[in-house]
Amino acid sequence: MMGNEASQLSGLEIDERIVEVTDGWTLHSGSVSSGNNPRISVFISEVLAANGGSVAILERAAKNLMLYRHPCILKFISSWNKNGRTHLATEEVKPLASVLTNQTSLQICIGLHSILKAVVFLHEKALASHNNVCCAAIYVTPDGSWKLGGLEYLCRFTDLTPSYLEETRARRYEKAVPPEEDSIKSSTDAISHPMSIDQYGFGVLVEEVLRKKSDSDLPAVEEFRDTCKKYLQNSEPSLRPKLSTLLEHVFFTHKFIVTHSFLVELPLKTDAEKHDFFRCLVEQLAVFPEQLVAMQLGALLLSRMVLLDSTAQQILLPQILCPKQENSSKGLFTVGTYKEYVVPRLLQMFCVRDAQIRLLLLAHFSSFCSTFTEHDLRNLVLPELLVGIKDTNEELVSCTLRALADLVPVLGAAAVVGGKRAKLFTDGRPKARYHANKNMKRLKSPNRVVEAESPPFPVELPERPSPDGGEDHEPTSDDETEAWSDWDNTQQARTVVLDGLARSESESNVDSLADDEPVAVPTELPDISQLDIKSSSSSSISRKVQEEFDYFQDMEPVISKTHVVQIDTQDLKFGVSYVSGDVDGEGEGWGDDLEDWGDVSENNT
Repeated sequence: MMGNEASQLSGLEIDERIVEVTDGWTLHSGSVSSGNNPRISVFISEVLAANGGSVAILERAAKNLMLYRHPCILKFISSWNKNGRTHLATEEVKPLASVLTNQTSLQICIGLHSILKAVVFLHEKALASHNNVCCAAIYVTPDGSWKLGGLEYLCRFTDLTPSYLEETRARRYEKAVPPEEDSIKSSTDAISHPMSIDQYGFGVLVEEVLRKKSDSDLPAVEEFRDTCKKYLQNSEPSLRPKLSTLLEHVFFTHKFIVTHSFLVELPLKTDAEKHDFFRCLVEQLAVFPEQLVAMQLGALLLSRMVLLDSTAQQILLPQILCPKQENSSKGLFTVGTYKEYVVPRLLQMFCVRDAQIRLLLLAHFSSFCSTFTEHDLRNLVLPELLVGIKDTNEELVSCTLRALADLVPVLGAAAVVGGKRAKLFTDGRPKARYHANKNMKRLKSPNRVVEAESPPFPVELPERPSPDGGEDHEPTSDDETEAWSDWDNTQQARTVVLDGLARSESESNVDSLADDEPVAVPTELPDISQLDIKSSSSSSISRKVQEEFDYFQDMEPVISKTHVVQIDTQDLKFGVSYVSGDVDGEGEGWGDDLEDWGDVSENNT
């Protein structure tokens, strides 16, 4: 039963240009705003029902397409009635007649194989007869696959009577009508050989599409054509062989045909069969030209059934999704072939809101994102990725963020992150205190004057000499100051460095000391909750860059000025004896007598 106007596809737009015209309908291209396949084909009839109350031709075709599903039969999407017309929406296709001249011999071979499997399915599984197998009933998808349509005359074997054949004969392809129909009388009895009508029609189809082909184009072409003419077009219906026997003909046992057939029928295969198939598929595909594989098998290799198969994910898909680079054994398709055949499919897959499909794409995103154009990345891929970071699936969000990072070098951070940005971080690496001078430096010493060219690398501070009276130098707080001075850009740190130079290099002169310009750092950072990657309304950072902030100020050693205690010679003896006395004491240490030292210092000062 047909749907009403409410069942019309959401956001449907039908092109007014007509692709095909028949007695029962017109074919148009269309598009929808929702779903994984935005492009569709729409068949439109002129009237809802014919005189006498019989079911409209297109309505009958829609009903049969909805009931008889097979990978090689035209895919039904929806049907409805509007303004007295029947509308049938299917996958995007073109009539075979409009593209047949551009089909290669191998494409024709694959196409005939697909049609043969569709008819065998109707005979052996559905127990039904198509009754109009011909070129006009075949449609071709954008990836080159042949699909059996024209199911408006299909009926079950039990309903196939001479009366039914006579009633529908005027609209069926005359050359595909078997000769026995001319002699049968109108009757309600079922045909004794119901498969014979499609057998004869397929024989005529093979003869027509292979008329100008020879064995040089494809092995056993002439033999197969002769077989179909001699046996399938036999005037005696009982002598026509079952169509399933032709599937074993050498014309259809080519390795490429077998691979194509398995991929088409993948939903019908067992897990064990799929495991064995995908485990060896990469080696089998490697022997064929990559252009042929990509053109004929590209869509099948990236079908949903393949993408979700565990064996294919481990062995096959890494070779499919990663473009082949020079001097690399990984990948089936070079970059050029990849861009032409694989990228369009990937762009469609990014529109699929399926977590497993998206995770698979994200897992290999860094390998193939460079094959997309900047326009596709910015307008198609990026919007879909930004949807992923809002999902509740944490794994999906994590993988999406990694993929967004790969887009930054291509599109820029502003396009990926969005919003206003500012310099919130500084370069905290140690910086040289001395810079190369264009002129020669004059280094003075007590004995001689030496002219030396400034080194091209940072000049380190000279090692501090040993203190008076000591051969080994022990680390002091001054040494720590020298180490920290390289990490500090403030004036205080430079003062400490220069003070150390003055005390350790009393006879050396520093002619010039280049000061680095401080880097402005904001004293206040924005709340992390405000940093929303590419939110619907662009977030803005309102903090202004202020004066330089030293992040290492808490780790800066405090250098206090040394208090010099001056002691007269006459008091030295007292001081020594006092210390000796304390050493001999029991745990007194400096004790409360420290105040005496203060008195001595003040008196001598």
